Amino acid sequence: MSHHTFINITFNKMAKIKSLAELREIKEKLKSNLDLREKSENSEELIQIEDAKTHVLCCGGTGCKSSESDAIVANFNNILKEKGLQDEVMVVKTGCFGFCEKGPIVKMIPDNTFYTQVKPSDVQRIVEDHIINGCKVKDLLYLDPETNQHVADSKHMGFYKKQLRIALRNCGFINPEDIGESIARGGYEGLGKALLEMSPEEVVAEVTASGLRGRGGAGFPTGVKWGLCARNEADQKYVVCNADEGDPGAFMDRSIMEGDPHSIIEAMAICGYAIGATKGLVYIRAEYPLAIERLQIALGQAREYGLLGKDIMGSGFDFDIELRYGAGAFVCGEETALIHSMEGQRGEPTFKPPFPAVSGYLNKPTNVNNVETFANIPIIITKGADWFASIGSEKSKGTKVFALAGQINNVGLIEVPMGTTLRDIVYEIGGGIKNNRQFKAVQTGGPSGGCLTSKHLDTPIDYESLMAAGSMMGSGGMVVMDETSCMVAIAKFYLEFTCEESCGKCTPCRIGNKRMLEILDKITKGNGTMQDLQELRNLADVIKDTALCGLGQTSPNPILSTLDNFWDEYVEHVVDKKCRAGVCKSLMSYEIDSTKCIGCGACKRVCPQDAISGEKKMAHHIDNLKCIKCGACYEKCKFGAISIK
Repeated sequence: MSHHTFINITFNKMAKIKSLAELREIKEKLKSNLDLREKSENSEELIQIEDAKTHVLCCGGTGCKSSESDAIVANFNNILKEKGLQDEVMVVKTGCFGFCEKGPIVKMIPDNTFYTQVKPSDVQRIVEDHIINGCKVKDLLYLDPETNQHVADSKHMGFYKKQLRIALRNCGFINPEDIGESIARGGYEGLGKALLEMSPEEVVAEVTASGLRGRGGAGFPTGVKWGLCARNEADQKYVVCNADEGDPGAFMDRSIMEGDPHSIIEAMAICGYAIGATKGLVYIRAEYPLAIERLQIALGQAREYGLLGKDIMGSGFDFDIELRYGAGAFVCGEETALIHSMEGQRGEPTFKPPFPAVSGYLNKPTNVNNVETFANIPIIITKGADWFASIGSEKSKGTKVFALAGQINNVGLIEVPMGTTLRDIVYEIGGGIKNNRQFKAVQTGGPSGGCLTSKHLDTPIDYESLMAAGSMMGSGGMVVMDETSCMVAIAKFYLEFTCEESCGKCTPCRIGNKRMLEILDKITKGNGTMQDLQELRNLADVIKDTALCGLGQTSPNPILSTLDNFWDEYVEHVVDKKCRAGVCKSLMSYEIDSTKCIGCGACKRVCPQDAISGEKKMAHHIDNLKCIKCGACYEKCKFGAISIK
C-alpha cells in the first residue's frame, strides 16, 4: 500500500484566530485530511484502497462505547503499530453513525466499507485482511434482511438511502474532540461570517427566512423567537441551550453533543451576537457524562483559539458559555421550568407571558433553543436561508432527527427531510417490522405524542400533518409497534411516565393524570366498564384544556389517540375481558391442548405455583385459579401444547 504523511490536525500551540480570513486559511490547510472522507462519502464509485491512504472511523458514541468500542480503537492503534503501519493509517474515534442496531461500527475509508457489530477480537482480521491484503471481512458486513445479501457500502443500505444529514452532518465523520477536524469541515465559519460580514439584524433575518422551527417539540419559528429577544433592551441577555432530553428512548440531542459539540458552541455564539447576549448556558442532564466531557473539551479548545471569550476573531464581540447540570426531570424540558432549575429553584413551569425573551434567566431577556435547533444554525448562515428553505415541506423546512425504535429491523438515529412519509421511514429506512410481523402503530412525540395506525402511513412528517393526525412531532422519539403490542398497555406506560415526572404544580396534571392512570389500571386488570371509557375521555379533554404547561396539556395525547384509533381494543378489555396481544396478564389464561401434550412434565417442573397437574406420559392440566400468568410453562413447552387465551 502507499505511504503517506498526515497533516497534524490537532492544534497544539496555535495562536488565537484573529479574523475570518485566517480561519478560512487554516481550513484550507487542514481539510486535505477530510477530503478523502468527503470523496468517499459523496462519490458513487468506490475508491480503490491502494490509490489512497486509509482512515479507520470507529464509532465512539455512548451506545458503541458500552459495547467496547474504546477497546476496538485501542486494538487498532496497537496492531497497526506492531505492523509498522501507524503512519499510514489514521484511526479516528467519531460520534454516532446512527445505525445503533448494528453497532459497534467501523467504517473504512477510502473504499467506504461499513463493518457492523465489530468486536475487539475482530480488529486483527480487519487489519490483516482489509488494510494489508485489500480483502473485505465478509461476515462483518451488513446483511440486508430483504435480499439476504451482504452490503459493503453504507450508501447502498436502505437505512441511509433516504436520509439527509444536516444536524447530524459531522456525526460519524469527524473526531469530536479535535477542533481542527471541525474547522476543516467548515466549523466556526458561520460564526465568522455573522460577526464580520453581517449585522445582528441580518443574522435574525437570515434565520427567519430559512423557515427553521424549534426542534424541541413546539415548532415555534426560530427567527421570530430570536427577533423577540433582540428587540428587548437590557444590560445583560442570555442564550440557553436546552440539552435536557427527557423523552423515553430519545437520544438525538445527546448524539449531536457527543459527535459534533463545536456546532452547538458556534450556534450559541451566533445567537448571542444576533440578540445582543454575551453569556451562554447549556442546561444538560447529568446522566449524559460523555456529552458533558466532549462539550467541556470543545469549550476549552474554542477558548484557546479565540473562538469563545473576548473579542472573537477581532470583531469586538464577547461571548462565553457555561454548563449547568440537571437532575433528569422531564418537566425541565419546558423552558420556564428549565430556567428556574438553573436559578437553583424547584423546576416548575410558570404562566406565560412574560416569555423568557422578555424575562427569563435572572429576569433578563433569554433565548432558549434545543440542541438540534442550534445544530442547524451554522450551516444556515454559511449556505444561506434559501438553501435550507429548499428542503422539506411548505410550512416545515429542513430536516428532522428521529430516534427510531421498537419492533423494527433497523433501530437507530435517522435524519430525514420534512415531508418524508411514515411509510418510507418504517419500511425503507427502518427495514420493515421484525420477524415479518404486521405493523400496528407508531408512536411519535414521546409521552406528549400519539399513536398512529396503518391508515396514517402515508402521512408526511411535518408539524401540521402530525397534529392533524392526532399526534405531534415532539423532540423526535418514534416507536414502532407490531401486533404483539397492547395499545391500552402502551397508553398506560406513557401515563405512568407522565405521573412520575409531573412537577405537581397544577391540579389537572397532578391529580387528573393519576385518576386516568387508575382507570387504565382498572381496565388492564379486567375490572373496567364502558362508563370508565367515557370518564377517561372526559378527563383527558379537561386536562388538555386546563393544565399549566405544554407538557401537562399534551400528556393526554397517548390516551386520546389510542381511544380514537384502537377503540375496539379498549372495548375488548372492558366487555370481553380479553387482551388480544396477550400483554395484560390479568386478562390472560394458559391452556394445555390434550392432543399435543405428551406428558413430559417440563411445564409442571417449572411452575412456581404448582398449578399444573397430570401423570407422566398423560395430558396435563392448568388450574387457572392458581396460575399467576408468569409464562414459564409456555416458554418451556417444546411441543406447542400450551396456548394463551
